[in-house]
Amino acid sequence: MTDPDPIRPFPDNDASERAEWRGLKGDVEGLADVAAERGRGLLDAARLTAQSYAEERKNDAAQSVHGIARSLRDSGRGLEDRPHVKAFFDSAADGLEQLSGSIESRSLSDFYKEAESFARRAPVAVAVGTFMVGLVAARFIKSSGLPQDNDPIDPTKV
Repeated sequence: MTDPDPIRPFPDNDASERAEWRGLKGDVEGLADVAAERGRGLLDAARLTAQSYAEERKNDAAQSVHGIARSLRDSGRGLEDRPHVKAFFDSAADGLEQLSGSIESRSLSDFYKEAESFARRAPVAVAVGTFMVGLVAARFIKSSGLPQDNDPIDPTKV
């Protein structure tokens, strides 16, 4: 006769042992539920921390762009004798201030959606841009490495 209870390691008809195994199974399932809940809590906390950090960096970027716009506008103030050049500085400063406001007013999900939309509209541009960034990164990494000895072998040093 086969035992219908798959959790029992040994074929034994002892009812108390069967109850212990069921209790142990319930305890393990309870621990698994608690672990899963704590894992979800950890993930939620990590997500909130990452969003907060990204939001701070976004605001820092907006402030930096605004500072550049202010510097451009200040640079153009000394050019009253050259109205076309001053207009150029003012126009650039206006554009940067609009960019700063746009960065501040958009959420991170808005930026993500726009980047995804651009990637769908212009995949070749994204591929070329990614390739170029890779080349620049490779050159940077290569140039920041240890200096290599490119001198020909000098027989007097051997």
